Amino acid sequence: MNSGNHETLLSGKVTTSDHIISRRLLSEIHALELALALIFFLLIQSLRKQRSHGLPVWPFLGMLPSMIVAVQSNMYEWITNVLERQNGTFTFMGPWLSNLNCVVTADPRNLEHLLKTNFPNFPKGEYFRNTVRDLLGDGIFNADDEIWRQQRKTASIEFHSAGFRQMTVESLIDLVHSRLLPVLEDFLQRQVPIDLQDVLLRLTFDNVCMIAFGVDPGCLGPGLPVIPFARSFEDATEATTMRFMTPTIVWKAMRFLNVGPERKLKRSIIGVHQFADDVIRTRKKEIKLDSGEKTSRSDLLTIFMTLKDDDGKPFSDKFLRDICINFILAGRDTSSVALAWFFWLLDRNPDVEKQILMEICDILSKRESLDGEGKVVFRPEEMKRMEYLQAALSEALRLYPSVPVDHKEVVEDDVFPDGTVLKKGTKVIYAIYTMGRMESIWGKDCKEFKPERWLRDGRFTSESAYKFTAFNGGPRLCLGKDFAYYQMKCVAASIIYRYRVKVLENFPVEPKLALTMYMKYGLKVMLYKRDESEIQDYQKIRP
Repeated sequence: MNSGNHETLLSGKVTTSDHIISRRLLSEIHALELALALIFFLLIQSLRKQRSHGLPVWPFLGMLPSMIVAVQSNMYEWITNVLERQNGTFTFMGPWLSNLNCVVTADPRNLEHLLKTNFPNFPKGEYFRNTVRDLLGDGIFNADDEIWRQQRKTASIEFHSAGFRQMTVESLIDLVHSRLLPVLEDFLQRQVPIDLQDVLLRLTFDNVCMIAFGVDPGCLGPGLPVIPFARSFEDATEATTMRFMTPTIVWKAMRFLNVGPERKLKRSIIGVHQFADDVIRTRKKEIKLDSGEKTSRSDLLTIFMTLKDDDGKPFSDKFLRDICINFILAGRDTSSVALAWFFWLLDRNPDVEKQILMEICDILSKRESLDGEGKVVFRPEEMKRMEYLQAALSEALRLYPSVPVDHKEVVEDDVFPDGTVLKKGTKVIYAIYTMGRMESIWGKDCKEFKPERWLRDGRFTSESAYKFTAFNGGPRLCLGKDFAYYQMKCVAASIIYRYRVKVLENFPVEPKLALTMYMKYGLKVMLYKRDESEIQDYQKIRP
């Protein structure tokens, strides 16, 4: 083979190789083009679906990416924005093979249908019970059917008894004057900021333990002692909430592996259970159940301890523990966080604060004399006359409900009044936070803080429970609603009459993602003594 032929062959090999490389490159380019075309097609389809569903619907992932983004900011505002665009109801589509699909609504017609008209068809449901069972067990918040009815009936009888009502009034007044006001005065004298949400949570925790379990944990006191239960309880409610945004198979796997939020939940629940178990043991010793002696105690825990289950046996310690934890959630977290948002709103609306103070002073001016030692202790009949204060508290609850969302499940196929079709097993979320911000419900000024919207000729007028759902509605209407208003009015009036509460400048205030609407960073405030001349302008109490 001569050199010329050799060069030709070499040249031929190079050319062939170049062709192969070119074909492969073209093939890869075509594949990339197809992939990009597919991505653009899916994106267009997702955006088209957004028009009808309210959110982009991604292949395999559904609407989950949008929710993940919302969790990083304000989940409740995100839900509100979607519902506003979708006329009050939309269907959330979760990832394929997950159980996150649900109908979300803020339509009062739908609320009345599921909370009252067709109540039996909308229990809490198996999904909700399984998701929160580690924390709430079979307590009243988590129970359905006969277990729920038995607890509600027993609690209702006790809540409406004269003895229980008297005990709640006396214990609250004592807590306000022997603990709350001295703690606030201490911070005032030292002129240091105070986390008002923390103080209020301590107050309501002591209060619910005293009236529901007959024990005094001493959470609100000089130096604000560390109470491990409080931190454990808040961590547990936060971790439990995260389960609702996680496919069940994922959080159950995390629980099995003891990682992530599930590890935090397991650790915090130990602290919660320990507190409840200690309360039960203490109460059993005090009332001497084993000796058969009768007790005159009239708290909820004692009542349940004296009852029998369907088999004629005393309720188990586990069931009693569930009752304790559920009533702590109901009594500690609801009024306290509502009051925290109320004082934040007052700071932003000084005219409302002035109106409340004028009302308080006008009521006091009708007294014949001050209380002993010159102290002002508001009397039950006086608090009933604080109409504007109740309107302001209701307005705070409208905008910042203590329970921002709640959950139901469909037993049999149904249709909402707005036409939404509900298949058996569908999960329904009703967005209480959103309802307070719907122009269709409250008018164009729905996002403004206006207590006057609750007044008719100067008298407080309540709204429909299916328009204002802060206390739920229908058969599950909050048993403690009247006491909650009494508690909030007593605390608010006692503070406002004595102090001006100013939120620290530029302090970040936003809701925390949990079962109840905690402020994420608390509420840091400075207290200032109410000027005597300011009081005297409104008040003339005869000696």
